[in-house]
Amino acid sequence: MIKISDNLPNAKERINSLKEKPVEVTLNLGRNKVVSFLGILSGVYPALFTVLPFDKSFKGKTSYSYSEYLCGKVKLKETKSINMQ
Repeated sequence: MIKISDNLPNAKERINSLKEKPVEVTLNLGRNKVVSFLGILSGVYPALFTVLPFDKSFKGKTSYSYSEYLCGKVKLKETKSINMQ
């Protein structure tokens, strides 16, 4: 069972504070599959947020809903240095 650890206004505020900053995104894809990549949190919208990955194997921006963030499927961590991969 997925537990929600925060509420929506706090999550939106936290994500908005990371806008235009380099972040490390960790995705839990289920069945013990976890993917991490570095990028810039490029857009914050009412229903979702977007991340522009540094890795060129991604085909453009990736978008995630706030519910994915609240449930722990998507984790964001601010990084200090920008590492172009």
